[in-house]
Amino acid sequence: MKRLRALLGGAAAVALGGAGLAMASPTAFGSAAPPAAGAPAATAHSAAASAALDNRWYAAAPYLMPLDNDPPSATDIMDASGLKAFQLAFILAPNGGGCSPTWGGTAPVSSDTSVASTISAIRAKGGDVSVSIGGYGGTKLGQACSDAASTAAAYQQVITKYQLHAIDFDLEEPEYENTAAVANEIGAAKILQQNNPGLYVSVTTAGTAAGTGWFGQQMLNEAKSIGFTPNNFSIMPFDGGFNGASSQTAALTAFNKLLQTTFGWNEATAYAHEGFSGMNGRSDSGEMFTQADFQTVLDYATSHGMDRFTFWSLNRDRQCSPPDNNGTTSGTCSSVAQSPWDFAKYSVKFAGATPPSTPTDPPTTPPSDPGSCAAGAWNAATAYTAGNEVSYDGHTWKAKWWTQNETPGSTGDWGAWQDEGAC
Repeated sequence: MKRLRALLGGAAAVALGGAGLAMASPTAFGSAAPPAAGAPAATAHSAAASAALDNRWYAAAPYLMPLDNDPPSATDIMDASGLKAFQLAFILAPNGGGCSPTWGGTAPVSSDTSVASTISAIRAKGGDVSVSIGGYGGTKLGQACSDAASTAAAYQQVITKYQLHAIDFDLEEPEYENTAAVANEIGAAKILQQNNPGLYVSVTTAGTAAGTGWFGQQMLNEAKSIGFTPNNFSIMPFDGGFNGASSQTAALTAFNKLLQTTFGWNEATAYAHEGFSGMNGRSDSGEMFTQADFQTVLDYATSHGMDRFTFWSLNRDRQCSPPDNNGTTSGTCSSVAQSPWDFAKYSVKFAGATPPSTPTDPPTTPPSDPGSCAAGAWNAATAYTAGNEVSYDGHTWKAKWWTQNETPGSTGDWGAWQDEGAC
């Protein structure tokens, strides 16, 4: 799956992508098993030093690049949206080679203070983080390390350094086309699950209309062959000819059947181990996923008892200028009309919390009497979807896409409203 990372800063520059019931998600399956042969001994780290959240929050954590793509303030997002958990991306092998963890291939975890500071600030406000490994760009540790045990040892450094309660394996192009690398990653995931009791483990991979493709199925088969069951397998249904929420929910239904077939689960068990990882706004291939699409997929995920609902990314969860970003995809804004952190609030809902309401500023110029206009008067507090018509300042306006609190005509031709002329 092609994503915009290679274009926008850092070795994993933009991982555009890399989601239930009211109850909490299950913890890592079973009690700690004896370490696999050749596995590193469990590191004596104190996960209790940082309080763990309910697993439902780790399942809802959206992706955030803390060092690239104009990272927003995590604590500001927490205040504005009610979000408590973040999926920090991405851990890679060093650009110069070697089997040691870095942020984006350039910043060694061993000497990091910047990301650690961000994590401390999040935890000070009652939140927590998961860390994602892999993504689209750069060299992955599964490619650089010699076997599953050494791959696990590299990731254990990350878990120990940041006292993690959750970790995400983002396995996609080109790594997941490498059989040996996938075996290292999945084998490492099993070792980490064994050596860190209660660790929440998600595995994220490419989505297709069939659920996932040949390489995604190969990854599932590898997990089955070694007896590894993470908290969830998540797919990314975008950048593959998807068109809105209906195509995404269809892919999730198809993926559920693949999980049933591969692991011998019934439908409910498969959904309890299934996740969604979306992309907010415009995807790399020009697909559009609006707030309404996210709500539809959220409803699907919760009604089917899915384990995860996340998205790529919080760096993009703000409006571009102009809102459609001149028809291009950005790593730092969504290319749809929105208020800041609109999409984060869907993760908050999935976690079972109620997002704070967004204050609505009154329009700077009060609308005039619609007079003979047939459409109802525009209201700043009302959310409109594509095709809705309103009257404002003696004209009829049609919404091009979802919008709220954007005064008709205030942003010219690039805005959400199309002027249909005087009433």
